[in-house]
Order: sequence, then structure tokens, then C-alpha cells
Amino acid sequence: MFMKISAFSMSLVALSLVVSCRYTAPVKDPFANGHWVDLSHAYDENIPYWPTDEPFKLDTVFQGHTEDGHYYTAFNFSTAEHVGTHMDAPIHFSEGGKALHELGFEQLIGKAVVIDVSAKASDNADYLIGIEDVTAWEEKHGRLPDDVIILFRTGYSRHWPDAEKYLGTARKGDEGVAELHFPGIDPELAQWLVDKRKVKAVGVDTLSIDYGQSKDFMTHRILLNHSIVAFENLSNLQELPEMGAYLVALPMKIKGGSGGPLRAAAFVPN
Repeated sequence: MFMKISAFSMSLVALSLVVSCRYTAPVKDPFANGHWVDLSHAYDENIPYWPTDEPFKLDTVFQGHTEDGHYYTAFNFSTAEHVGTHMDAPIHFSEGGKALHELGFEQLIGKAVVIDVSAKASDNADYLIGIEDVTAWEEKHGRLPDDVIILFRTGYSRHWPDAEKYLGTARKGDEGVAELHFPGIDPELAQWLVDKRKVKAVGVDTLSIDYGQSKDFMTHRILLNHSIVAFENLSNLQELPEMGAYLVALPMKIKGGSGGPLRAAAFVPN
């Protein structure tokens, strides 16, 4: 009888050890000590967009009380892929490049730095963000980390949604395209980032990573052909530190999409 009880007790001990080994301590909130900054503009029918694109539209399906008395709201929306705060996938300018639905989270989430060129851009609507802007940042903070996301702050988001100030023109069609004036990334910098640094994404608070007067979109071609994705029409970059923020930039998962609406936010530790 004693041996049977001992065996039973041993079984209970073994069972408790198995259960205890499977127990996982509660996960601590990694974002408890800091705050979030929303980097996306809201979509509505008044936002600025590329002069030849289809604008964002929101049509009411139903809004109000139904016949049986409950409240109900539903809308249809339509938009070009590259309107509002959005993301450019490699396939946008890279034949055979990844589409939106093929991108992994590791490329859309990660450590971010902010390079502020707003003083220079305020005096020159056609300002090209250059290698010297990045090396000046590195003189203060050290070499850019590998697999970093670079956010370039031109200060132009303060003009949103005034198309005349944000784009340089309120005209539509080809006439509007010819009059676009806003800062962008110099193709020389784009090639330098590809050759000299390890960057996984770039972001700007303007309509495009190429400046408004670009005719060949070389910055797009260089970066996207090397799978460096782009976030455009960002907001609130002035609320981020030059280094230390953590970016989450998740686009709508459009199968085959070359780009799409983006909800971007950055966590800033205390």
C-alpha cells in the first residue's frame, strides 16, 4: 500500500512539474513607458493628391436609424493607391518587385531616425535632401544603424491640406504636374544609401520621395529597385526625436498592390 501511494504521489509531482514548465509568465507591455505619435493624415475628399490621380471619395450607403429603430452607418470609399498617407511597394517602380501583400512585417516595423531639413526646405520648395544632410546627422549621433527607417522632415506637413502650399499648385491634370514644387530626396543620396548604408525604408512629409519637378523619378527607381520601401505624406514628424523612436507602418494589404493607404505611428520612449 505504501509503495502504491508513493508511486501515485510521484505521478502527481511529475504532473505538477509538467504543468509548471508549460506556464508562461504574463508578457510585460513593451510600450508602457512612453507615448505614441500618429504619423498619418486623415483621409477625406479635400486632401491634396497627385494632379492626375483619382481623389479619395467617401459615399454614404446609409446613415441614420433603420425602420426597426437601430442606428446604422456604412460608406463606400474609392481612391487611387498613392493618395493620402500611403506606402510605395517595390513593384511601384521595380519590375518583379514585391507587391504590398508580399511584404513582411520586419520591413514595416522597426527603429527610426528623423533627419530634419525643414530650415533648408522652408527657403527652397525644390530642395533636394542630400548626402550632407545625412552625414551631418551622423556627426551628431553616429553612423546610421543597420536596418533603420529614415524619416526626412521637411516641415511641409504644416501646409496640409492646402494644395497650393503643399504641392505648389492646386491645378489638376498635366498642367498641375508641371507646376509641382515640393522637396524630395536627391537621387545621389538614394544611391549612397543603397551603396553605403543598410536602410530598409524611408519616409517623407511630402507628396513624394522625388521632388516635385522630377521627370525621371530616379529616387523611386533606385530605392524601390533595391527593396527599400517608401512612406509618403507623413505627419507630425516634429514630435519625434532625432533617434530612439520605434515605427509601425502598416498599409492596407492589397493583393498585387503597388501602394496603398497607410496607418503609421511611432512609439517614443520616455
